[in-house]
Amino acid sequence: MEAKMNCWEFKNCGREPGGSNVADQGICPATSEEKLDGVHGGRNAGRTCWVVSGTLCGGAVQGTFAKKFTSCEQCDFYKSVKKDESSDFHLAITLLARLRG
Repeated sequence: MEAKMNCWEFKNCGREPGGSNVADQGICPATSEEKLDGVHGGRNAGRTCWVVSGTLCGGAVQGTFAKKFTSCEQCDFYKSVKKDESSDFHLAITLLARLRG
């Protein structure tokens, strides 16, 4: 089975550990959020980035889930994961519970 692309690979943001933008923008929290490791076949929160605060979208660091999710729903990566996972797609409320658990 082909490996699924994580958000930092899809978006080529350079905020993964060792990435080209880490010195300026820091490491993205989606790359290290272990509570979501494996969800949708991603590494850490690499395929669930929309529930993680502090991800980079549109050139700016995003805030909390409540503040960013509306724009995340329009994101090409979010739409791609939702399509790829189809009936196995985890709703944001389920993912947030896992983060808090």
